[in-house]
Amino acid sequence: MKFSISREALLRPLALVAGVVERRQTLPVLSNVLIQVEQDQVSLTGTDLEVELIGRTVASQVEEPGGITVPARKLMDICKSLPDQSEIQLSLEEGRAVLRSGRSRFTLSTLPVAEFPSIEDGQSSVELSLPRGTLKHLIDSTSFAMAQQDVRYYLNGMLLEFATNLVRAVSTDGHRLAVCSRPAEIQLEPSQKLIVPRKGILELVRLLDDSEEPVSLTLGANHIRAHTGDFTFTSKLVDGKFPDFERVVPRNGDKVFIAERSELRQVLSRTAILSNEKYRGVRLNLEEGNLRVMANNPEQEEAEENVGIEYAGSSMEIGFNVGYLVDVLNVLDQERVQMTLGDPNSSALMEEPGGGDALYVVMPMRL
Repeated sequence: MKFSISREALLRPLALVAGVVERRQTLPVLSNVLIQVEQDQVSLTGTDLEVELIGRTVASQVEEPGGITVPARKLMDICKSLPDQSEIQLSLEEGRAVLRSGRSRFTLSTLPVAEFPSIEDGQSSVELSLPRGTLKHLIDSTSFAMAQQDVRYYLNGMLLEFATNLVRAVSTDGHRLAVCSRPAEIQLEPSQKLIVPRKGILELVRLLDDSEEPVSLTLGANHIRAHTGDFTFTSKLVDGKFPDFERVVPRNGDKVFIAERSELRQVLSRTAILSNEKYRGVRLNLEEGNLRVMANNPEQEEAEENVGIEYAGSSMEIGFNVGYLVDVLNVLDQERVQMTLGDPNSSALMEEPGGGDALYVVMPMRL
């Protein structure tokens, strides 16, 4: 194998593909990226056995087609450190990968291509297409609420639901819930629900932008595949039953107030400075036309802020983990936010005034 390629043409797919590769691997070959050259096409593949990403780019010259696997991080660090606009030549010589550029020469170890695993194609059942911006919006609006290392493994990911004319994303870590739905021009009977693991979601969203360009999805029994331009992304699915989010959404809150989103976020962030570092609790005192936010910590330090709100009901006090509230305010893209409360022991519902395409449920905490 021997080919030449510009640094820029190699670096973009390499950076995305290397993101999938784990630093600490049980199998040495999983730390490598698979490079395959056919005609003038160069494809780069990275996998951790759960998520696989293939990026394609074009070589400026191919002298000999073929394939090798080389350490992903080292190759990316070398490419990043080379000057802009430089030309890279990569060849396989006596079982080693040799990279030349200008006066530089690097020799990298390789492992056999045959050892490189691929995620098997299950029986793919459904194919559909969505605008990239739609899928990106759904993930951006909900991914913060995914659990990280919960023993309830099905929470360490996101539920994607595809139905006729509708696509929905749901994530929860047991303390908060995020749901976002968008209309979509798809025909699907019956509807499909898949749990995509956390890492798969975080890698998939890196391939998306806000455009109307399509991303084509293949939904299989145990994997999801996405094609966007020069990239093919595959992720295994989490086998488990996602909680019924409809049952979690509070329906009986009678105290509804509206606040300026950015002002409320700043007030909560400032108050959080003096909250208990472990529990991060703040108290909200709801009064007519005013929301008083208070925090204290074991060092007897206190913070109190007041923010004007639209509210005319009875007063109430309720406690929350301030981080959960700020996370929601960070992803809402309207100027104002509506919050619905029932009593101090019931979850709060946060959304755009009058409801939008997303809703958020946050459990209270006892303070």
